[in-house]
Amino acid sequence: MDTKILIVDDEPLLVKGLKHSLEQEGYSVVYAYDGKQAVERIKEGDLDLIILDVMLPEMDGLSVCKEVRRESNIPIIMLTAKGEDIDKIIGLELGADDYLAKPFNTRELKARIKALLRRSKEPYEKPMKKKNSNQLIIDTAGRRVFKNNREIELTAKEFELLLLLYNNPDKVYSRDSLLQLVWGYDFTGDERTVDVHIRRLREKIEDDPGNPRWIMTKWGAGYYFRRMI
Repeated sequence: MDTKILIVDDEPLLVKGLKHSLEQEGYSVVYAYDGKQAVERIKEGDLDLIILDVMLPEMDGLSVCKEVRRESNIPIIMLTAKGEDIDKIIGLELGADDYLAKPFNTRELKARIKALLRRSKEPYEKPMKKKNSNQLIIDTAGRRVFKNNREIELTAKEFELLLLLYNNPDKVYSRDSLLQLVWGYDFTGDERTVDVHIRRLREKIEDDPGNPRWIMTKWGAGYYFRRMI
């Protein structure tokens, strides 16, 4: 089955160029030129990844991202104008998995697409393996997380980040190390990407995000998952 990517951007030449380039890689590509059109296409399903511009007519990309996250954890790469840091951070907080500032290198975009798709579809050797930390259960096969028997919806990047920390309890990872290990390529953005994802994880799995019991901060060093006895 073809991997289908949705490009959402109001620049026809950019869409045309990206479509051609991605199709050369073997992807099936569909597109939308505004936010409302994109939401309608997303609701049809069968998509594997979305490339989403922030600045869109009818409905902006941040609103589209928020709408998607209500129903799906499909990987999202947001495109932002160069220097628009606030849009990058807001996009990540709304559930985007990655961002790329315009103008960007198409080879770098392809690398990020491959990394996200690989992690969202990667099989596990032990298909029924579950990990338990008191009331927190991680189903590595189904890529699902449960807290007190209630499923917690995580994006692909949130799951990968949590699993890495969980698998290495009490090991402190710097922001730079987490970017390299979780994002899977030579990341060119800033380290606030990690902080945003850590904050989102805490809001989802911690009883009190301001006083976490699992995902801890080692001031001046990084983050770690506290081993439970």
